[in-house]
Amino acid sequence: MFTQTLTRRVLGSSLVDLLTGPHGVDRYTELVSPTWTRNDARAQVISVQRTTPRSVTLVLEPNDAFQGFTAGQHIQLSVDINGRRRTRCYSPANAEGQRLLEITVGLHEGGLVSEYLYRQARPGMVVGLDKAAGDFVLPAIRPRRILLISGGSGITPVMSMLRTLNAERYAGRVTFIHYARSREEACYYDELAAMPRVQVLHGYTRGIEAGDLKGHFGAEHLRAAGPDPDAVYVCGPTALVAAVREQRPDAISESFVPPEFVTPADPSGGRVTFRGSTVSVVDDGRPLLEQAEAAGLTPASGCRMGICHSCTCRKTVGTVRNLITGAVSTDEGEDIQICVSVPVGDVEIDL
Repeated sequence: MFTQTLTRRVLGSSLVDLLTGPHGVDRYTELVSPTWTRNDARAQVISVQRTTPRSVTLVLEPNDAFQGFTAGQHIQLSVDINGRRRTRCYSPANAEGQRLLEITVGLHEGGLVSEYLYRQARPGMVVGLDKAAGDFVLPAIRPRRILLISGGSGITPVMSMLRTLNAERYAGRVTFIHYARSREEACYYDELAAMPRVQVLHGYTRGIEAGDLKGHFGAEHLRAAGPDPDAVYVCGPTALVAAVREQRPDAISESFVPPEFVTPADPSGGRVTFRGSTVSVVDDGRPLLEQAEAAGLTPASGCRMGICHSCTCRKTVGTVRNLITGAVSTDEGEDIQICVSVPVGDVEIDL
């Protein structure tokens, strides 16, 4: 322990930065070990489990540059696929404050990163991490009655909440409703069955077996959860989030399912110029990220749904509209997320 502490102090000194400039000490220490970096958060995969036919659970050991997370938050995880770094948002499923991270990735057909991790993840693999973010978290003063709802891979931030509450020996009432395609695809089923002081209800949307609940979420399922909860949290597909918020408009929600963008029948037809390249195109109504990629450019991107901000670029000229919020940006020199922004007339983007 003394040797590790001394090493960190030496590597963190300004003299070492000066001697290793301009690249910095990380570019040298990573040659010894990919996770031995002072500034770049990285993690090594130490365990891989495929406990359901459509998910893979990874246990990661992050380096000291990773600063932890609050239960319910998400982190950006990066992997190199065919020589290109790909980034996606995932929520740790372990209780907050633990050294190791547990991430369960649901397999999405056609999902580049989810399919890669499901099929290729192995112990020893090194992934990149970014700092935790997101407001899908429990309040510091815990409510007396909590209802947690998730669908599919949306279970991971909710599992983190449940495990954190369990570690705290939370004395209030917790009810958890989880929806999966079938019993076979229900993640964490055995652990949930053994979890103390938690009422767990399962709903299966495609399986032939009977769950605790029939059909999709509605008033009947809310009543099955017991006494009126003080706080409701839901994470899952947009249809589930909408159904919950119809019954409980005050529900705290999060969804990692990309929204479906319908290409307008009458795109602006403006000229989209990507500065830093020789490329310009005529607007066809799609998000700027898709138009850039169709033109052969490779801008940074991550979640592709306006969450991770990996695709943020500077709009130098013109007007764009955010497909999620509907907000119109007219200011010059403004940062926008090109994965969820479409042009309104001529636009210049600095890639």
